[in-house]
Amino acid sequence: MDLNRPEVLEELIEGCLRNERKYQELLHKAFYSKMLVVCMRYTRDRAEAEDLLHDGFIKMYQKLKHFNYQGSFEGWLRRLMVNNAIDYIRRKREFATDLDVEHPHLVQQMDDTDEDMEQFDINQFKAQQIIDAIQKLTPAYKMVFNLYVVEELSHKEIADRLGISIGTSKSNLSKAKVKIREMLEKP
Repeated sequence: MDLNRPEVLEELIEGCLRNERKYQELLHKAFYSKMLVVCMRYTRDRAEAEDLLHDGFIKMYQKLKHFNYQGSFEGWLRRLMVNNAIDYIRRKREFATDLDVEHPHLVQQMDDTDEDMEQFDINQFKAQQIIDAIQKLTPAYKMVFNLYVVEELSHKEIADRLGISIGTSKSNLSKAKVKIREMLEKP
C-alpha cells in the first residue's frame, strides 16, 4: 500500500469514515510504528506508550471527519498524538510536582548551562544512548525537552499548552539538557 499516493490515503480515510473495519485496520497498521515512536517520547515504558497510542487512535477515529486534506495526514495524526500525550501527562500528578517553577536567580544559571551545552559534543554518543537518557528524565523535563527539541515548539507555545510560564519552560529545558549530559558522561 503506497500511502504517498493521495488517492490511496483518501480511500483509507473514507473507508474509516464509513466505519469499515478493514480500512480502520489498514490505517492503524500503516501508522502504528511511527506513532508509537511519538508516544514513547512522552512515556516511561512501552506499555504506557501503547496505552497512549491506543487512546490516540480512538481520538483519531473520532476526529477523522475534521481532517481537511490540507497538509499531510501524518502531520495531522502526529499533532493529535502529541496533544494526547500532553493531556495524558498533565493529568498525572507527578507532572505537576516535577515542574521547576521560574525563579529570577535561575536566569543566569540557564545562560551558563546553554553555553556549556554548546561546547558539549553529543555526536560522540550512539543514538540509543541519547534515547535512553531522554527516557530517564522526569515527565516534566521530558515533556518540555521533546516539545522544544523534537516538535520544535517555542517556549511560549509550550507554556500555553502546558499552562506554565515561559520561564518555567526554559528552566525545565535547561535542566533536562544538564541531566541528559550528566547521564551520557557517566562511565
